[in-house]
Amino acid sequence: MPKQGAAPVGTGPGAAGETNEDGTGSDDGTGSEDPIRREDRDDRAARARALGGDSADNTVLLRGRVSSTPVERELPSGALIVTFRISVARASTPMTTGSRQAGDWVDCSAWTARTRRVVGGWAEGDHVEVSGALRRRFFRVGSGPSTRVEVEVLGARRARPRPVPQ
Repeated sequence: MPKQGAAPVGTGPGAAGETNEDGTGSDDGTGSEDPIRREDRDDRAARARALGGDSADNTVLLRGRVSSTPVERELPSGALIVTFRISVARASTPMTTGSRQAGDWVDCSAWTARTRRVVGGWAEGDHVEVSGALRRRFFRVGSGPSTRVEVEVLGARRARPRPVPQ
């Protein structure tokens, strides 16, 4: 929402392509920009960068065993996805010390044609490696809204070749 007294975006001098020496738009046609407006714009840009992050901020790499057969589904939006679950051995950390649980399972979904094709060829028990990003997906079920945290698979491969039946 614009601040009181601020000109709407795209109006006034500077909107038609006028710029200052530093490449910023001129507000009054004199070639100088109001320092308060510049500070507001810089603050907004800094907040946007902080919230947006970069691709390295949300990177997941998992190696484990496929524990549920990959299933292709069509979402109500028409998007095709392949969902599966992998079981990952649990490392000893301060949080897991004393736990009898040997592993964790992680839900995964493949959205691109390439990753759907790769994971679609997997079977329960295959040792695999997936890379991607952690996502929280919102959707509706019969009882109302629901949510799920899963790994959006961006890269996938078998970590070990499948044994040849003899």
